[in-house]
Amino acid sequence: MRVDQPVQVKAQQASEEIHVPANSATPLVAALGLTLIVLGFGLTLWFTGLGVLILAGSLSRWIGDTRRSVAELPEATPSA
Repeated sequence: MRVDQPVQVKAQQASEEIHVPANSATPLVAALGLTLIVLGFGLTLWFTGLGVLILAGSLSRWIGDTRRSVAELPEATPSA
């Protein structure tokens, strides 16, 4: 074989699907809660309390959505 000849290699098929999570407003709501917590430290503790509630609720939903999404994924097959 000569060095200047191109080598053709047959590509293997992908063995796994790419998982992309669905669109969600949950990260935006979590950011809003975190923003209220930070603002509350400078303004009033009412904002902090409201921010903690919003952040806790959004994180709870976010984690739940992620767990359900991961549970729906197909089982991994060992590669040979």
